[in-house]
Amino acid sequence: MSTMEKIQTGPVSLSRIVYGMWRLGDDSDTRPAHVQAKVEACLAQGITTMDQADIYGDYTAETILGDALRAAPHLRDQIEIVTKCDIVAPVGRHAGARVKHYDTSAAHINASVEASLRDMATDRIDLLLIHRPDPLMDHHETGAALDALVSSGKVRAVGVSNFRPFDWNLLQSAMQTPLVANQIELSLIAHDAFTNGDLAHLQQHGVAPMAWSPLAGGALMTGGPDAPNAELRAKLDSVAKDHGTDASAVAVAWLLRHPARILPVMGTNSLPRISALSNALKIEMDRQTWFELYTLALGHEVA
Repeated sequence: MSTMEKIQTGPVSLSRIVYGMWRLGDDSDTRPAHVQAKVEACLAQGITTMDQADIYGDYTAETILGDALRAAPHLRDQIEIVTKCDIVAPVGRHAGARVKHYDTSAAHINASVEASLRDMATDRIDLLLIHRPDPLMDHHETGAALDALVSSGKVRAVGVSNFRPFDWNLLQSAMQTPLVANQIELSLIAHDAFTNGDLAHLQQHGVAPMAWSPLAGGALMTGGPDAPNAELRAKLDSVAKDHGTDASAVAVAWLLRHPARILPVMGTNSLPRISALSNALKIEMDRQTWFELYTLALGHEVA
C-alpha cells in the first residue's frame, strides 16, 4: 500500500483523498469481488477512507460493501468507514414513509447505526455523520445519542454533513464528544463556502472539511466550447497538460491547495479512474494558478 498523507480527525485518521461510495449501487457489477477490486485499487494509492451513507443506492450501498467485506474480511482493518444517517426516503427499508424527511431522534439514529453495522459486516463505524440539518432536531436528544454511541464503542467519532456554522454550534453545545468533521459541497463551481464563513468556521476549530462532489457531479468535465464553463475547462486542460495529468486531477488539486486541508470525496465506479485518483496529489499549485482558476469560476476578477 502506498503512503498518503493522513489527516487526524479526533481519534480517527482519514486519508487525504476519500473514496465515495454513493454510486456503488449504480454499477452494473456489484459482486463482492468487483467491489473488493475497487477497495484494493484505493489501498494501492494509500486511499484508506471509504465514504458511505445509509441512503446511498436506495439503502443498498452499505450492504454491497458489506458483502465484499464478508468475502474479504482482511480488508476491514485496512480501511476507515465513514457513514451517515438521518435522511428517510420512501424507498427500500423506509418504503412505508409518506414523505421524504429527516429524523435526528435518538431512536432513529440508534436504529440506523445498528442497520449500518449489520449491513457493512462490521462491529464499528469509524466516523458517523448526521447527513443533513434537521429543522426538528432536539439538539439535546441528538447530542446525547451521539455521545452514547461513542461511549459504547460502536462509533469511534462523530461529525455532520451539510451543516452551517450555526447548525454545528447548536449541536456541539449539547455534546461532550467533539464533532470532528463536516462534509460539505465544495468544487470550482460550488465555491460559496470559501467566502460565506463555512470554511472559516472549520479552520477556526481545526476541523478538516470533507468535500462532496469535488468535480461538481461531473459538470466540470463535460461540455464543449459553448458550455457555460468552457473557459474554466480550457484552463484546467492547460494546467493538466503542464503537469502531465488530466483536468479532474487539477480540479481536485485546487481544493487540496487550500490551507483548511480539504478532503475531497471522489466517487467513480471505473477501476482505471479509481487507480488515478491520487494524481491530484502530484500537482503543486501556486497561488496565481489557484486564483486564475478561481477567477474563471467566479466569472470575474476578484475585487
